[in-house]
Amino acid sequence: MYLITGRQLLPQATTSQDLSFLIDFANRAAAAGVDMVQIRERDLPARDLFSLTEAIAKSATATPVLVNDRADVAACTEAGVHLTTRSLTADVVRRSFGHQMLVGVSTHTLEEAEAAERDGADFVVFGPVFDTASKKEYGDPLGVAALRRVAECLRIPTLALGGIKLSNYQEALDAGAAGVAGISMFTEAEDLNKLVSTIKNRGVA
Repeated sequence: MYLITGRQLLPQATTSQDLSFLIDFANRAAAAGVDMVQIRERDLPARDLFSLTEAIAKSATATPVLVNDRADVAACTEAGVHLTTRSLTADVVRRSFGHQMLVGVSTHTLEEAEAAERDGADFVVFGPVFDTASKKEYGDPLGVAALRRVAECLRIPTLALGGIKLSNYQEALDAGAAGVAGISMFTEAEDLNKLVSTIKNRGVA
């Protein structure tokens, strides 16, 4: 399970500089058993992003932490990096920061996923698989069949993203996804422990 942060969606969201509520949320998710945490706070300046990443990485020591886009911040905090289609490519990151850094890549087509694998990504996130309001501007969801094709063609893990819920996550796993990723799935959860346990045990809500 791959938690992607989105602090503005949390009920404790504030316009102040205090990000302790987000650190607490990430720690609770890590304690609940999520496998990775991606810090996706694109509006934060580099200094604040560094402090946030460092705090979460130090407190959630058993859970890999990745930073969206910023390989430099990832290197400074000994975290991983999650690359988008507008980021540096995985091979450039490898050349600059070494092979020890955990690298994930967002993909939307089989061609993008195969390129990410060739470039040295550790895993890809593919989506949006299902309908989701946050991705409406990018068109229709890609669907389970496209997810299955990517999962079958790649040797590295494929994680499903986009509209993942307790009502459909099993479709993504049955299609070959190694796991599921999301933002609202976690921020809207009344009980993070129950959410993580249900999905990891392939349960039904």
